[in-house]
Amino acid sequence: MGINVTGLVKQFGSTVIVHGISFTVADGEFVTLLGPSGCGKTTTLRCIAGLERTNGGVIEIDGRVLSDPQQDIFVAPHERSLGMVFQSYAIWPHMSVAKNVAFPLEVRGVKDTKATKEAVDWALEVVGMRDLAARQPSELSGGQQQRVALARAIAGRPKVLLFDEPLSNLDARLRDRTRGEISRIQKELSIPAVYVTHDQAEALSMSDRVIVMDGGRIIEEGKPRDLYRRPQRRFTADFIGAANFLTLVCRDQAWFAPDGSAVTLASPEPGEPGEARQAVVRAETLGLRAAGSAAGTDAHNSLRGVVRGLQYMGPHIEYSVDVSGVLINALSKDEFERGAEVAVTFRPEDIHLLPRE
Repeated sequence: MGINVTGLVKQFGSTVIVHGISFTVADGEFVTLLGPSGCGKTTTLRCIAGLERTNGGVIEIDGRVLSDPQQDIFVAPHERSLGMVFQSYAIWPHMSVAKNVAFPLEVRGVKDTKATKEAVDWALEVVGMRDLAARQPSELSGGQQQRVALARAIAGRPKVLLFDEPLSNLDARLRDRTRGEISRIQKELSIPAVYVTHDQAEALSMSDRVIVMDGGRIIEEGKPRDLYRRPQRRFTADFIGAANFLTLVCRDQAWFAPDGSAVTLASPEPGEPGEARQAVVRAETLGLRAAGSAAGTDAHNSLRGVVRGLQYMGPHIEYSVDVSGVLINALSKDEFERGAEVAVTFRPEDIHLLPRE
């Protein structure tokens, strides 16, 4: 039955941090709360975990009400049947790997030492750490410590997994590897999971669904691909990935870019005469060619621009192109000098007109 959050309100003193948000997480679903620092995502997670008392709304896990201040219901964290992985690992330095993983079971009052050992062995096997059960945390790398934290979270076969920015202390390569492990384990166990991050790459690569938050409110939610390619709010487009924004103006039932070029959309979008709308186009979908050269067969749209800046990134060069006073970022393997006149090309399906707000 997963997680059900309805009208969640959390405030500290007179300051409201979470403004009556609602969302669900189905069994086996991986949902990420994504947003900038201070948007309320970690506070929301802590409310689900029972680490914060809510000021309003209802939190249910597997059909059981765990928090409802109106009904004076509050279930303690250790009674919520959940596993949580923290940003700081929270590994006890004086305990071995096995004892760290067993600790939550002891807190829950599990007395059967055989059952505890079997649970610890199983959890360490899942994360690939069984051979290191006797080691001390000081003998482990950061990635190994994070896997111990994950094993500890799953050892009690929880009904829910919660992750509070668990990869932020790892280097880039280890982060990529560990997020793949987290996704694999969550899918194997088919446990509903809520993952908190401000890293859009983590959100896009790991999630079944992403909930974008800002100012304690849900701005937009959806599948990663939909939020990236067809966002409904400018905030979402700007926060997820490298977005370019163009103001298109409607004239004679057609849309025109800042340089006066007509823009073809994938499907007709009616507008009022003189109406201005924001459009999103991603840097990696843009092509660059020398001004005046023949257009590619798949480039139905072409804007006139001047290269103002460039950065060599290895696989590609990141260009900053001035299109009638609007700076556009474009990625290309072709080489252009600063000041070069270029055509910025893109397909109709690669530009998205944002809805009227």
